[in-house]
Amino acid sequence: MLTLFHAPWSRSSRLVWLVEELGADCRIEYCDIRRMDGTGAADPRNPHPDGKVPALLHDDALITESAAVALYLTGLHPEAGLSFPPDSPQRGSLLTWMFWASGELEPSLWNKMSGAVDADAYARARYDAAMTRLLEALWEGPWLMGDRFTVADVLIGSTVGWARDHLPESPLLDAYVERLAARPAHARALARDGAPPQYAEAS
Repeated sequence: MLTLFHAPWSRSSRLVWLVEELGADCRIEYCDIRRMDGTGAADPRNPHPDGKVPALLHDDALITESAAVALYLTGLHPEAGLSFPPDSPQRGSLLTWMFWASGELEPSLWNKMSGAVDADAYARARYDAAMTRLLEALWEGPWLMGDRFTVADVLIGSTVGWARDHLPESPLLDAYVERLAARPAHARALARDGAPPQYAEAS
């Protein structure tokens, strides 16, 4: 049995989207987390050792970290076509994009949001390099792996969506966000995500 521990409007939202793209038989267990604004709290139901999300339970196996959960889920559902088999020449590029999301894109965006990009030359160079790489891929698009939508688009596309105001003005990015939002699984995931934290008690 698959169970995804998920806090609404958090990093685990991208995994709810992936579950919908895969058509996976996966139960969503809603839980609380500590949030950056000081709200929320660790939830004793959540098996994540750091009290974060996502956390995926597959019978007795526990998988955490977004890229690891995404890799695990796509491995269970190769028929969905969101990944490539180990012997595919495209496998390496896919894995690179998946881990680039958390290793380069997200840190660069946090630097932008915190103001570090405007104050530190290294942070600026890192942000500019990440934006250049992303835009170059989308120029060849329509997806990160060319004509094929993959799990990399779920991981990176979700980040681009919530951080759009902190990314450069670009018709390429605008069109990418529109293509992502038009996917039926994306709409289903939004409906399944849950209420934003500030409205959770009133819903």
